Amino acid sequence: MEERIRHIVKSLKTGYILFWVVAILLVIGGETELLPVGILADNVRACYFLETIGILLTAVCIPLSMKLFSLVLTRKIDKLTFPIALSRYASWSFVRLGLLGLVVIYNLLCYYMTLSSTGALCALCALTASFFCLPGEKRLRNELHIDKEE
Repeated sequence: MEERIRHIVKSLKTGYILFWVVAILLVIGGETELLPVGILADNVRACYFLETIGILLTAVCIPLSMKLFSLVLTRKIDKLTFPIALSRYASWSFVRLGLLGLVVIYNLLCYYMTLSSTGALCALCALTASFFCLPGEKRLRNELHIDKEE
């Protein structure tokens, strides 16, 4: 059981680090102009359309990722046996991080394509929200109500 918990925590931490690496690589790519920087800056309609989608995506995905995980944890995962609950916990943690990753990637790409700070702000909101998803063994044990075996 302990080995399985450590394995899940390690995979969750790897996913979390990968989330941040992708965000940092996008910023580096944009700042070094590896990404198409400013290609839509003069197209007002496209900027408006992309920014609106980015704002709506942020407004939906951030609360959804936080609240949906909490609801699934209390209503579904808590009622399962340990091995199944552990794998579902990991799956839903990746779904939550994936939703935040979608927001970050989309908004950073919008930021660099339109040169409008709205995309950067929305991406920053999602990156900040990811701190509430920080994985750890203590957190996993607390959320799944597992006592540490001595």
